[in-house]
Amino acid sequence: MQPTRSRSVVALLTIVLTAMLVTGGLAGPMVAASAAASPESTASTSAESAPSLESPSASSAVATQDARPENPSTEDTVGYVEGYWYDDELAVDSQSNAVVDEDELDPVIYRAMARVETIRNMTFEDEVAVDVVSRETYRQTNEERFANYTAAERLEQNVGYEALFTVDRETAAADATETVYGGAVKGYYDPETDEIVIVSENPESPELDELTLGHELVHALQDQRFDLSRLNGSTQDAELAGNGLAEGDASWVERAYEDRCGSEWDCLSPSGGEQAGNFDVNWGIYFAVYQPYSDGPDYVDSLREQGEGWSAVNAAYDDPPATTSAVIHPGSEREPANVSVPDRSSDGWRQLTVDGAVANDTVGEAGMVAMFAADAMDGGQSSVISATELFGSEEGSYNYDHSYTDGWAGDKLVVYTSDEIDNESDPAAAGEAGYVWRTKWQSTDDTEEFLDGYRQLLDDHGAEAVDDRQNTFVIDDGGYSGAYFLERNGTTVTIVRAPSVAALSNVETGAAPEAASLPIPGFGTTAAAGAIAITLLGSVTWLAVGRYRP
Repeated sequence: MQPTRSRSVVALLTIVLTAMLVTGGLAGPMVAASAAASPESTASTSAESAPSLESPSASSAVATQDARPENPSTEDTVGYVEGYWYDDELAVDSQSNAVVDEDELDPVIYRAMARVETIRNMTFEDEVAVDVVSRETYRQTNEERFANYTAAERLEQNVGYEALFTVDRETAAADATETVYGGAVKGYYDPETDEIVIVSENPESPELDELTLGHELVHALQDQRFDLSRLNGSTQDAELAGNGLAEGDASWVERAYEDRCGSEWDCLSPSGGEQAGNFDVNWGIYFAVYQPYSDGPDYVDSLREQGEGWSAVNAAYDDPPATTSAVIHPGSEREPANVSVPDRSSDGWRQLTVDGAVANDTVGEAGMVAMFAADAMDGGQSSVISATELFGSEEGSYNYDHSYTDGWAGDKLVVYTSDEIDNESDPAAAGEAGYVWRTKWQSTDDTEEFLDGYRQLLDDHGAEAVDDRQNTFVIDDGGYSGAYFLERNGTTVTIVRAPSVAALSNVETGAAPEAASLPIPGFGTTAAAGAIAITLLGSVTWLAVGRYRP
């Protein structure tokens, strides 16, 4: 969970982190095809189709084969960097693999920069350092980024992920996110060092993936021109929303780059393809962090169509989307409603604080979709949103527009702790903690759709209604055991979770009242959700999932 306060975590994935897992960075994940096969099929990976392309602006700055300036310069000439044009031929083009020796790396980087400039119609201000490392080397570096959390931060993360039925209390949330990033990231841009790292699956002779390089170079260009730190959000939803712009921009350019490879340009591609080693994938986490990569390109397309091409996209960095809903529904310009969760706890319970601030987060529409789809890849577990519904009919992207969540207007999840918790660092402590999650919806129909989804979610995890309490449910076994109370008031739904039915009213005064009236319309054996604790790390590019390439 990312609370509403400034949190600095080294950028690892621009998930975009720019560092987006990010915590302020920007690029996307792609998981190994072997690990991503859907329950329905094990289709092989195929490249996603490129979006409709528009030639770069015909301004005098854009260099073409027929009209190139006599004295080009890196600073002023689009498509020309440090002596190399975007269509120059290099010695490495004739290789059967993508191994690039140190003395050949700079020309490859400069040409790739020139190619990004040609598509994006903008020049780099500075050179960009690039390193190619093996996945094992990357994993060793990556481990350090997930190690430095306080006990309170770990409790916050563990409760947040558990609230979304994404990481149960047998696993530390930090370990789950580390596994996703350690196994799936193909490359990242680190805004703190202005360096790009490309991750190779060949440990002996690391190969350079030019499309990954191009994607990360866009992040470097964004950082130089717009300062990516301005997109850092104070909540998960805000962070992913900013990533929707940054990753959408980079993914749009990457697709245009790919469209030209093999037809207009010679491009380096690893001989072994994009397959990563076997690793466990937490699909709830993956589906959340991937949303900017899936919906971002369409969002950028919408900006380009509404305005004047790239100038409209450039202007958006001064006024980025405020919520993932705005990215999922381009043109809606949705702004999140203000949702408050005052402290109404008692008897030793209190709101958890981290660095002096209340541990709270806004999950947002994308996070809720990830929650409902978290079990979609588990053939032995029912899922509110199935793999077929998530992948949709268009190959190459996921569908984040669902009736359960498309009426989202705002939400806030607050973590509660008590004197009974001895070791906040222990993942099991999440079961002894609690939370209050208040969600706001655009209409009563939207509210009922959301409640229908939760009814199925809780049923899927074995929730049973408590006979003598209103709208109160208990999960007796498993990693999500505990008591849940749901209250609906017009277009607002409040979900309270505690270790026991008796503790519900101590977390939130008035929760789980004695049964004296009919249950809330739309509720059966339902239960609740929560917030995902994504620590955004830096700009990243990921491996493709199944036949669907993120």
